[in-house]
Amino acid sequence: MSVNPVVNGDDGAVFAVASEKGGTGKSTTATNLGAYLAGEGHDVMIVDCDPQSTASNWIDRRNKKILDGASIAKIHCTQKSGNVYETVRDLATRYKYVIVDVGGHDSKELRTALAAVDKVYVPFAASQADLETLDHMNEVISLAKGLNPELRAFGLLTMTPHDPSPREVLDAKAFLKEFDQIGLADTTIGYRKVYKQALLEGLGVVEMSNSKAKAEIQLFAYEVLA
Repeated sequence: MSVNPVVNGDDGAVFAVASEKGGTGKSTTATNLGAYLAGEGHDVMIVDCDPQSTASNWIDRRNKKILDGASIAKIHCTQKSGNVYETVRDLATRYKYVIVDVGGHDSKELRTALAAVDKVYVPFAASQADLETLDHMNEVISLAKGLNPELRAFGLLTMTPHDPSPREVLDAKAFLKEFDQIGLADTTIGYRKVYKQALLEGLGVVEMSNSKAKAEIQLFAYEVLA
């Protein structure tokens, strides 16, 4: 694949939430980030590159709510497979924020998305299964930086059973020290029932009443935009 490195100029910011392993909260993170940014008045596009179509189905439920009169922000969404580079870069010229939801083990979607984005967040839980997945993701990110040298990558600790203790954060940092391409995000995302509820209702947790989940997504959005 031959692409030019990312040169944003006046383009919008482009973020990916990527994982080669299911059950890490990838689509949940992408949709909640989108809901927060749209709620702040920004034009947001989600590019759903996951064959499970979780983000697209969430958008369908959200659009139905809007048609039924719900006062929630519109979020745009498109599904794309194969080489997504040109699509993502084109969308960046038309939207303030583009969020790419991408999975798959070493897929064309993953590799081409990483060539097109400014930052990638890799959700993970502190488990041996996730450690093994991150090892390969680290290699993929390293290769992507050959095409996109400005790419920044962060592991996002998710699915924590409660507010993480300092010990858990230290363990996560130690967990990621094995990987030279992936830093650790400051934000953590807890395992909370409200995330599943929001996904099923086409909402973001910032549009619901759980204050802890709201705070997590707000902090994550601030970090992404920093």
